[in-house]
Amino acid sequence: MNNHQSRRDFCATAIATIFASATAVKAAEKKYDPGASDTEIKLGQTVPHSGPGSLYGVLGRVGEAYFQMLNEKGGINGRKIKFLTLDDAYSAPKCVEATRRLVEQEEVLALFGSLGTAPQTAVHKYLNSKGVPQLLLNTGASKWNDPKNYKWTMAGLPLYPTEARILAKHVVSVKPNAKVGILYQNDDFGRDFLGPFKQVLADAGGTAKVIMEQTYDLTDPTIDSQLINLSKSGADVFYNISTGKASSQSIRKVAELGWKPLQLLSAGSTGRSILNAGGFENATGIVAIRYSKEAGVGRWQNDRDVMAFEELRKKYLPNVDPDNTIAYAGYGQAVTMGEILRRCGDDLTRANVLKQATTLAGFHSPFFLDDITYSYTPDDYSPMKTLHISIFNGKDWDISEKPVTE
Repeated sequence: MNNHQSRRDFCATAIATIFASATAVKAAEKKYDPGASDTEIKLGQTVPHSGPGSLYGVLGRVGEAYFQMLNEKGGINGRKIKFLTLDDAYSAPKCVEATRRLVEQEEVLALFGSLGTAPQTAVHKYLNSKGVPQLLLNTGASKWNDPKNYKWTMAGLPLYPTEARILAKHVVSVKPNAKVGILYQNDDFGRDFLGPFKQVLADAGGTAKVIMEQTYDLTDPTIDSQLINLSKSGADVFYNISTGKASSQSIRKVAELGWKPLQLLSAGSTGRSILNAGGFENATGIVAIRYSKEAGVGRWQNDRDVMAFEELRKKYLPNVDPDNTIAYAGYGQAVTMGEILRRCGDDLTRANVLKQATTLAGFHSPFFLDDITYSYTPDDYSPMKTLHISIFNGKDWDISEKPVTE
């Protein structure tokens, strides 16, 4: 009996030791930085929920909805996502305040999908000094592609210089003698589009040239005077480097003036909500680059990705219009951030979040056209290098059959 008990005790001890060792190994495999634990992952974001850029606040509301849906299904790798989207009103000082709160008080693991070149520039050095990922930014400024000096920051949109060069090449090909009038936002966003566009015209060696430039500030109530000046300049090409409300106003004002130039519009302002506010009939003929699908459009109504967004919108965001492409873009970024976290597994350190983000090359966001994927590598943070030229026909975008590169 004693021998039997001894053997039983020995077996029990051995099993307990093996179990403890396995548990220790499993625990050792888990790595956490602030904002992550066995049960939760904290993410942050700053976008303009108020002020002149409030149109883009829907990005945050869609993110909240998407992560709520994921949490109801068990989260990511068994962890629930706590997503904090704070209002920065497209103001650099408010962005600094909100970002510091997310990092120092809320202790988020990473930030993603924050918006605006000027606001994000204000926290660029701060986040890199803290080693906090600043991912999938809703800005395509060239400065975000600097992995050597600012490895924690990555754009989420096509880089503005890439977009500008493709549009300039289009102008040279269809209007080699173009006289170009330009309206641009008077900040880093506007200037990032301006220089590369003008350089392509100069390098082409033809007679296409810029004959007038007008600027506006985001806080300007209207841009009527600038557009009147451009319409009187003799320009037959209008390069519209604007955002949000200013884009809608300019589309409508150009029509009211009876000015009929070839219009170029930055991709970030081609959402149907912006075009609708300017009038679809007024937007007819506008040229822009394209890399994404659209929600609420007949051609995509049976697309699997668009249908998934529509299902989310109906259930969680019924007050968001079905054709709100800004909302759909936010959905695509939330899905992408979710994929980055899924790839992290149990190594939820900021370094591993960055590693997974910088190796996303080949991943297809549900927001993208079928032949577009991310192109990130650890040495090149260009979000995507393949784009399409598209022309608005009054109802939808006619997209070039073949993609183009800069």
